[in-house]
Amino acid sequence: MTPLSSYRPALPPPTTLDQPLLRQGVKLLLDGGLAVAAWIACQFIFRGTHATPIGTLRWTFLAMGVNLVFQLTFQHYRLIGFRDALRIAMATVALLLLSTFLNIVIHEIHFLPDLGVAAASALTTGGLWLSLRAILRVRHEQILGFSLFSAQDPPEGTVLHRTLIVGAGRAGLMIAQELRRHPELGSHIVGFIDDALDKQGIRLQGIRVLGPSRLLRDLIKEHAITQVVLAIPSAPGSVIRQLADVVRLAEAEVKTVPGLFNLLGSRAWKPELKDISIEDLLRRDPVHLDQTSLSLVLQDSVVLITGGGGSIGGELARQVAAFRPARIVLLGRGENSLWTVERSLRSEFPNHGLSLELCDIRNPSRLQQVFDRWRPQVVLHAAAHKHVPYLEAHPEEAVENNIVGTLNVLRAARSVDTHSFVNISTDKAVNPTNVLGATKRIAEYLVVQTARLAPEGSRYVSVRFGNVLGSRGSVIPIFQEQIRSGGPLTVTHSEMTRYFMTIPEASQLVLQAGILGDTAKVYVLDMGAPVRIVDLATDMARLSGLVIGRDIDLEFSGIRPGEKLFEELFSMNEDQSSEVHPKVFNADPEDIDEDLIEEGVAALRQAALEKEGLRQTQILHWLQRLVPSYAPSPTGLGRHGGEAKDRRVSGAHPVLVFPTHQA
Repeated sequence: MTPLSSYRPALPPPTTLDQPLLRQGVKLLLDGGLAVAAWIACQFIFRGTHATPIGTLRWTFLAMGVNLVFQLTFQHYRLIGFRDALRIAMATVALLLLSTFLNIVIHEIHFLPDLGVAAASALTTGGLWLSLRAILRVRHEQILGFSLFSAQDPPEGTVLHRTLIVGAGRAGLMIAQELRRHPELGSHIVGFIDDALDKQGIRLQGIRVLGPSRLLRDLIKEHAITQVVLAIPSAPGSVIRQLADVVRLAEAEVKTVPGLFNLLGSRAWKPELKDISIEDLLRRDPVHLDQTSLSLVLQDSVVLITGGGGSIGGELARQVAAFRPARIVLLGRGENSLWTVERSLRSEFPNHGLSLELCDIRNPSRLQQVFDRWRPQVVLHAAAHKHVPYLEAHPEEAVENNIVGTLNVLRAARSVDTHSFVNISTDKAVNPTNVLGATKRIAEYLVVQTARLAPEGSRYVSVRFGNVLGSRGSVIPIFQEQIRSGGPLTVTHSEMTRYFMTIPEASQLVLQAGILGDTAKVYVLDMGAPVRIVDLATDMARLSGLVIGRDIDLEFSGIRPGEKLFEELFSMNEDQSSEVHPKVFNADPEDIDEDLIEEGVAALRQAALEKEGLRQTQILHWLQRLVPSYAPSPTGLGRHGGEAKDRRVSGAHPVLVFPTHQA
C-alpha cells in the first residue's frame, strides 16, 4: 500500500475550482438553505403569514454571517463530535443574541419585523444545523458497518467470546467502540467492570457497568464470560497480576490491547487482543518527555548511533525518528542485525533519512572515515560487550571494545565538533564484581575526561541503567525458550534480584537525560523496585498456564562468574539528586586522576596483547588500579590475582560466599 506521505495527487487545471473550496461552498449552501427553511417555518407558525422576500434575505445573511464567524462549514459533518456540537450551540446563542440586539437597537428600520419570530428562528436554525450533521454521522457509521447502538454480527465461522472490559474510562470506551467496529474479533461485550462509585449501574455506549473489580470472579460465572479485556493503562503491574490471577481462577481468558496509546507510527491502530505479557505485570508509569527541548536538539540534526543493530540501538533510532532528524546513521559490525533494524525502520518511517555504516568501533581509522563523512551533531554510543561470564573468560575483548572502542568514538566525535554525546552505561559499573562493570566504569571516566576538553556548550554524558526486558541475551527470552522446551526453568540463586525496564522506556529516558542534561555527568535512570528472578520465572510460567513443581520444574544452577546477588544504582559517595527528569538521577562520579586514566588505558591496551596468563594478570591489575571499588569475582578474572578476593554481593554489605561453578 502506498504511504500517504508519498502520494502525489494529480493537480487540477488552473481554471478548475479547488476541491476543498467547492466543498466549503456546498456546505454553506446547505446551512443557508436550512436557515431559510427555519425562517419561513417560524414566520408561518408564529405569525400565520408568509415570509417576505426582504425579511428572508436579511435573516439568511445574518445567519450565514454567524455561521462563517464560527467556521461551521469547516466541520467534518460525518465525524462530528462533542466539541463540534458545542460550537454549533455557541453559534446558535450568538445568532439569538444578535437578532435580539438588532430588533431592540434598530427596530425603527424593521431589520427583523418580529422579536419572537427571530428568536424562534435562531433556535430552529441551530437545531437544523446540528441535526444535519448528526444524520450524516449516523449514516457514515452505518456505511462502515458499525451501529452506535448494537454490535454487528461477526463473520461466519468466527468464535464468539462473551467479553467483560475491566475499566470504563477513556481506554475502556475506546476498546469497546473498536471491538464493535471489528466483529471479526468475535467479542460480544457483556459489560464493563469499574471501581468508580459514580459509574455503578449506568450504561456507557449502551453497555452496562456491572460492578466493581472485587466482584469480577462472581460476574464471570454469572454471565458465562469467556474473555476479560484489561483496559486500565494507569494500573501498576501488581494490580494487573492480581486481576489476571482472578480471571484465570475463574477459567476465562485474560487479554489486553497492545499499542493503544502509541499512535505516532505510520500504521493504523487496530484492537488486536493479546495475552498478558511479563511487561504488563512489571508495568511502570509512562515516561513524559520534554518534547519541545528534545525537538530543538534532534530536529534537522545528523544522529549517529553505535551498536545500531542491537535492541537498545534500534529502539533509540525509533525514538529519535519521531523528532524528524536530518539523518539517522546506524553504525555496527553485525551485518545481519543491522539489516533487521534497517528493514524495521524503513517500514515504520519510510520517508526518513537513514544510512548504515558497517564499522567496528575498535578500528579508529575506519571510524574516523564515518565521522568525517556524516559529521554527526548527536552521537548515542550503545555499542558494547555485555555478557558477564563471557567477559570474565575474555577480558581482553572487554578492554578493546568497552574501553578502547569508547575512546575511539569519543575522539572521532570531538574531531567533528559533535555537540551531544551520550554513553550508554550499566548498573554493573557500581561497585563492580565483574569485568563488564569495571570496563564500563572506566568508559564513564573517559566520557567525563572528554567533556572537560570539549568546546563550551557541548554535552558529553553517561546514562546508567539495568536490564531491559526482551533484549538479546536477557533472562526473558531464555525463560520463554525453556518453557517451550518443557523446562526446567533455571535460576542462578533463590535471592538473585535485578532491575528491569522496558526497551522503549529506557531509550526515552536516555534521550531525556543524555541530550538535556549537563555535561560531564553520569545519570542514573529510575529502575523502580528490584525484581526477584525466581518471581519472574514463576510469573512467566503462570502466564503460560503452568504451575511450578507440577507442570514445570525450577532449578538453581549457582551464581556464575562475575555475578552479584543484586545490583546497585549508586555508590556510597555519589550524589542522588534529581535534576533533568523525575525518573533521572544525578550520580556525580568521584574525582578521577586523568594522568592515571591515560596511563591505565595505554597499559590495558598493551596487556590485551600479552600471552595467556600474563594477559589476565595485567588486565586485572590495571582494572583494580583504575576502579578501586572493583572486587573481582574469585571464579572469574579474580582467580588470576595474587590473593583472590572473596565475592562481594554489594559494596555496602558484608562478604557472602556461595557455591559456584569454576569457569
